[in-house]
Amino acid sequence: MDSAWAPCLLDEDIQNLLDSDIPPATLSIEKRIVPVASESTQNYLCPFFAYKDNKCRVYEIRPFECRIYPFLLSLRNKKIILTLDLNCPYAAEKANTKEFKEYVEYLTGYLNSPSQIELLKENPHILQAYEDVLNIVELKQPDEL
Repeated sequence: MDSAWAPCLLDEDIQNLLDSDIPPATLSIEKRIVPVASESTQNYLCPFFAYKDNKCRVYEIRPFECRIYPFLLSLRNKKIILTLDLNCPYAAEKANTKEFKEYVEYLTGYLNSPSQIELLKENPHILQAYEDVLNIVELKQPDEL
């Protein structure tokens, strides 16, 4: 339930979700999505995951961290590292492909843009010390880190 993998939310993510009439109880005071107990397993799931359809119910307005997954923004020694979740089957399968490498280049450029650097500066809570991840590339640092 207290998984480090529960997505952290930007203020705009929270507002978008609340504007779409999601139950406020799905969001924590720590700006995270609150997982719910699975009906069929002893695990916890995202409350927006429709298990029967295997789809995200808020896909069009999914939070920032969900949009970049299986990539994660990790904080290590005051440095922001773009990392890859090694538990993601898609990432494990595609990590060495040309398509994947091209996407890493695109994502790195996007995350290093002035608007995204400012976003990280304003939302340092989305930078986590994730374990079991593969370091991909160091990103530009907001001035305050």
